[in-house]
Amino acid sequence: MKNVNCLIIGAGISGVSIAYNLAVKGMKNIHVVDKGYFTHGATGRCGAGVRQQWNTETNCILAKKSIEFFEHAKEILQYPGNLEFKQEGYLILATSTQEHEQFIKNVQLQNSLGIPSSLLNKEEALKIVPHLNTDAFVSAAFCPTDGHLNPFKMTEAYMLAAKRLGVTFSFFEEVLKINRDGQVIDSVETDKETYVAQIVVNAAGGYAAEIGELAGVHIPVYSENHEILATEPVEKLQGPMVMSFSKNIYCQQVPHGAFLMGRSNPGQPHDHDIESSWQFLDEMAKTAVEILPILGKLRVVRQWGGSYNMSPDRQPIISATDELQGFYIACGFSGHGFMFAPMTGLLLSEIILKETPTLPVEGLSLERFKHPRDFTVEQSVV
Repeated sequence: MKNVNCLIIGAGISGVSIAYNLAVKGMKNIHVVDKGYFTHGATGRCGAGVRQQWNTETNCILAKKSIEFFEHAKEILQYPGNLEFKQEGYLILATSTQEHEQFIKNVQLQNSLGIPSSLLNKEEALKIVPHLNTDAFVSAAFCPTDGHLNPFKMTEAYMLAAKRLGVTFSFFEEVLKINRDGQVIDSVETDKETYVAQIVVNAAGGYAAEIGELAGVHIPVYSENHEILATEPVEKLQGPMVMSFSKNIYCQQVPHGAFLMGRSNPGQPHDHDIESSWQFLDEMAKTAVEILPILGKLRVVRQWGGSYNMSPDRQPIISATDELQGFYIACGFSGHGFMFAPMTGLLLSEIILKETPTLPVEGLSLERFKHPRDFTVEQSVV
């Protein structure tokens, strides 16, 4: 049996960011456990993009504040390597008049929050990405401070900084039971150890609902597979991420030259499948070549699936729980936990330590789903 002040379940970037932020604030004896290795789940399978262009205020602010951290993360976390952070923007294509009208509203919201996005016509978009098919879109939104970040290196930077502050980690260790004494946590049993902890954080990504069930807390999230492919590396062709919600695609060239591109499957079952299919490759190729014809010349070298943990409003749950004292949640990121991680760690550490949150957190609370009229669904999701 091992006594800890805080047990964090999940060593993806959210869990590691939470551990780091708690340690920075002075908490001791923090332990992080994962049934795989760090970045084993969604973090290590994500598309590596970071953007601020959303249609809900909450997501815009979380993203803006997170990118401000990413801009200085190497220095703050004292990471010796290259985080591969590049800010060459996201160019998001509107493919209909209706979508164009929505983009006008989105840009107005983003600008009101200090995000430097703008609406572009076709000619302006072509100056940024000359190989676009002009027949495939109506207009575009662009934010120059969006970009790319290596998820493995960014998570490692958090982990190394957390370790220097005394945080401990154990990998390939699965949580089996969360024991309660009424409304208080008694202990957490894994396949290797029993932990006595007054604070337990559920940062289990795709398995957040199952960890909630072990604790007797219902979390209205589900997981579904979203697929990605990578091409051979080639000379630089494209700076920004090119994205379309209506065409169901995102596509960027990463620093080492490969193109990463992904899409969702509208008929995807709610489960933990992370395989990849020939159907995905077929649809992805058709859409990519329609929007960016030059990509038809590239060879695909691999493809994979990763888990999106979906919330009812496509916005994260960063919250305490009324049902169980000391049980905290960071999940439901709907495919965007990587880009929100700095604010996830900061806000949940503030909630746990009963500090005044840097940002209002009511809209991130688990309680919002008890009153469906209280939330707005984020539409800017692929």
